Amino acid sequence: MRYEREYSSSRTINKRLSKDSLHKKLSGVCAGIAKHYDLPRIVVRIAAIGALIMIPVATGVAYVVASVLLPESRYK
Repeated sequence: MRYEREYSSSRTINKRLSKDSLHKKLSGVCAGIAKHYDLPRIVVRIAAIGALIMIPVATGVAYVVASVLLPESRYK
């Protein structure tokens, strides 16, 4: 079984952290983090849900701040 990431085989990755508006579920923060670090989106989303269950206030505040401060991706 061969697993190829969607971002690896395409064009050069912009290494600036930004929200991914193409693959977003809420605001695109988790998808943007996954794209920046070349990780599967589902892993980042599961980690965010786990952090939200364990430390809800800090994770919620961090997510809201990131969704406000991170710029939208220039590539759609």
